[in-house]
Amino acid sequence: MDRDGGPRVPEQRAPVPPPQHATGRLGEQTPEQGPEASGTGLRFGVLGPVRAWRGDQALPSGSPQQRALLAALLLRDGRTATAAELIDAIWGEDPPSQALAAIRTYASRLRKVLDPEVLVSESGGYAIRPGAATLDLTGAQELATAAEKARAGGEKGRARDLLNTALAHWDGEPLAGVPGPYAENQRTRLAEWRLQLTEARLDLDLEAGCHAEAVSELTALTAAHPLRERLRELLMLALYRSGRQAEALAVYADTRRLLADELGVDPRPELARLQQRILRADQDLARPPADAPAAAAPAPVRPAQLPASVPDFTGRAAFVRELTSRLAGAETTVMAVSALAGIGGVGKTTLAVHVAHAARPYFPDGQLYVDLQGAGQHFAEPGTVLGAFLRALGTPDSAIPESMEERAALFRSTLDGRRVLVLLDNARDAAQIRPLLPGTAGCAALVTSRIRMLDLVGAHLVDLDVMSPDEALQLFTRIVGEERVSAEREAALDVVAACGFLPLAIRIAASRLASRRTWTVSVLAAKLADERRRLDELQAGDLAVKATFELGYGHLEPAQSRAFRLLGLPDGPDISLAAAAAVLDLPEQETEDILESLVDTSLVESAAPGRYRYHDLVRLYARSCAERDDLPPAERESALSRLLDFYLATASGVYALERPGDRLVDHLEPTTYRGLSFGDRHRAQDWLYAEADPLLACVRQLSGPATLRRAVDLLYAALDLGESGANSRQYEATAEAVREAARTRGDTQAEGRAVMTLANVHQLAGRFEPADREAQEAMRLAGPTHDPLPLCWASNARGIIALYQNRPTDGEGHLLRAIEAFRADANRPGEASALCNLSRIHLAMGRTASAVTLAQEGIDIYDAMGHELRGANGRYALGLALTKSGQLRAAADRLHEALAVFRDSRQRLWEGMTLFRLAEVDLAGRRPAQAAANAEMALTVLRGIGGEWRRGNVLTVLGQALAGIGHAGRAQVCWRDALVIFEELGSPEAVQVRALLSPVAAA
Repeated sequence: MDRDGGPRVPEQRAPVPPPQHATGRLGEQTPEQGPEASGTGLRFGVLGPVRAWRGDQALPSGSPQQRALLAALLLRDGRTATAAELIDAIWGEDPPSQALAAIRTYASRLRKVLDPEVLVSESGGYAIRPGAATLDLTGAQELATAAEKARAGGEKGRARDLLNTALAHWDGEPLAGVPGPYAENQRTRLAEWRLQLTEARLDLDLEAGCHAEAVSELTALTAAHPLRERLRELLMLALYRSGRQAEALAVYADTRRLLADELGVDPRPELARLQQRILRADQDLARPPADAPAAAAPAPVRPAQLPASVPDFTGRAAFVRELTSRLAGAETTVMAVSALAGIGGVGKTTLAVHVAHAARPYFPDGQLYVDLQGAGQHFAEPGTVLGAFLRALGTPDSAIPESMEERAALFRSTLDGRRVLVLLDNARDAAQIRPLLPGTAGCAALVTSRIRMLDLVGAHLVDLDVMSPDEALQLFTRIVGEERVSAEREAALDVVAACGFLPLAIRIAASRLASRRTWTVSVLAAKLADERRRLDELQAGDLAVKATFELGYGHLEPAQSRAFRLLGLPDGPDISLAAAAAVLDLPEQETEDILESLVDTSLVESAAPGRYRYHDLVRLYARSCAERDDLPPAERESALSRLLDFYLATASGVYALERPGDRLVDHLEPTTYRGLSFGDRHRAQDWLYAEADPLLACVRQLSGPATLRRAVDLLYAALDLGESGANSRQYEATAEAVREAARTRGDTQAEGRAVMTLANVHQLAGRFEPADREAQEAMRLAGPTHDPLPLCWASNARGIIALYQNRPTDGEGHLLRAIEAFRADANRPGEASALCNLSRIHLAMGRTASAVTLAQEGIDIYDAMGHELRGANGRYALGLALTKSGQLRAAADRLHEALAVFRDSRQRLWEGMTLFRLAEVDLAGRRPAQAAANAEMALTVLRGIGGEWRRGNVLTVLGQALAGIGHAGRAQVCWRDALVIFEELGSPEAVQVRALLSPVAAA
């Protein structure tokens, strides 16, 4: 038994079914069959209030005693309950004199409501006929049993889902409001079983890597069940795997002190051993242990990311044997690394993919693949790739560390004990791939690159040259067909020779010929002879690749070649069909036809439905064609200008849809090319986030004199990318680049707007001093131009920054000027924003009543204009004011309304901050367990965004909540972490944290 009186849950196993006499198995249907599985369509609920339904119609269940009778019958598994047993169940040892008559009355009433065939009288008692109805408890039990079987079979992900579904059957306290000793006994049993299910599911959460999410729930559960050591053990493990070792150790110290004070005993051995393992930083704790029965079961997540191998793969037999043999030996080596080097088009990727597929049996735990884009200017960052790999291996976003070094360490830990092949295609250099290498026996890496990686220690280097004449002819024949080639063998040899025996060139030439039945091989050979003359003007290496692309380009129709040249101009990693149509100035259908024809020539790749991309070398070639051929500079500039217009017009529409009536869109540079329009806010947001990379690349690329102002305004219109957290760093880098471009060109208006976007970025990241400097600079630059955007926005920003810097008087002055400026500009949403910010200033000055009034004024403006997203910001401000005024229920209501909108809008920063404010409300309402849960969720959501200052504030409140539930040691750890943050930032909050720490330190 656990010391809180409940049966101990078997560790690392799914929970047992509920205790005897609580099975409630009324029917044989599975939970998925639903209420109609029974003949009557009746269903009952006991995992909450005792209720009955026929279909969707709720049935009256009568008085509390009548519900007690129904519950007693439902929980007897269809067996008959005598009148004496029912009397004892409802009234215990002191029944009323008319108890028997009352039982008969209750049964009669229930029979009328339900059905005489459902509730039957027999042997002097009553029973619910087996199979007559479904019961929520039955469904939960069947799901729990299925979860146990799934886990025993190694299907831990399915087991976790089944347990979650089982727990969803509960609707509050079981048998809520039902009187009598029998109901009380069953209520205790069912509550214990629910806790067992929860522990088992949390155990699976930790095995799935959901450590940060589990901390919040476990914190609340340990507060509700302080003597349940298994929950403490899970909490320690979750904290440790979240990188919070000191807090994990503090949980043990708190537990030891609590058990000594309450029970006079030490923690159980399992808890003590876990503490020692944490102290030793036991590496095995960094990953979940494997169950012995499931040791041979497949890993929970087995990525299979290899691209398809070409069906006509030809030659390279010696390389295939060499590389496959090398990979096959990975199980007995520390790490097998093979690096293929060669010029573009030589077939490195094709060979690597073919070998990887051949070696799949040696890597049963999966294969990872990434194109590192090493030949381009914007090569893949190792940290970004590691994030994608960790997600593919089943690691949730919240558990992925922020730094590249931590991600690399977690990647290696995740692969430890697995046999996974990593294919790193198109690498830039050894430095790019070193963090991406596994590092343990059983795993291997296969690398392709244009350069020889001599500095990649321990790698098996392979130099891939052009194909032999026989292999080249064989590849050509497989694509074109034996009949056509055998009739003109000499011409075919001329073709592959003209291709320089490069596989990609041969493939393009053969594909051209195969799609043109009227051509002979000799015709193709003659055409290639003309192209071959260009090779005399080229040197070695990549120039052979250029000749290969020249081959395909020379056979394009005029519309295709124009599209090929123009679409190579934008810098983005890929391009959507709509954006491509803007570049080409063509209808989407015609654009799609051209792009698909270019995909057929292998000059363009189809990245996804409706999205296209160039291989990096093909893009360089396309641009050289645009400069070399009859494509005037004015046409190239017009194409990129249309793309910028498309992005600006569409982003402006997205902004206006989310912020009706906001005057920002009226102050942006005009566009001549139309953008997309969306019917609802969600589709608009989907577009913005899907286009984040190419959109920001367009801003960076088009910062020249003719397009600079539109580029800056596009950054303004897309400010959600900076606020959401997902693209904040990329957005900031783009803002820096545009600011420098504007400064270099002496464009004061553009510089002022670019500086304002930087101020916003710094403020959101919690860097308040640079944010204030940039906002002040934006106002200075806007003075001569009278640009209303920086003048309004900067004053508003400086007001809220002053609040964060504990300068409320300065902040009030800035915000009063902002309100005046917004009103002068007839910008009602801007005015509402400043009013809500002024509410927070008044709150800091102790003017609570006016703070509530100002926030409500802002909300009224937002609501009148249908401004849902910014209305949530208003409700956030009102929630703070109501909290300080002691109206806690109303404050929580407003904050929950805001939270729903922020989640729906993918505004992670504001979602996290709202959870933090809800934690403050819970603290004020003396609900420390709920406060701790909300603060933990805030930390999880804000991971990597919002800056250290906000994290310090959340840690402070979390510490207060933990202290309130008796986790004093863990609270001290949180406060110490917060103090370090505030002292490094020079923030005044350090004084409050020192005051919190002082009584703890003195004790």
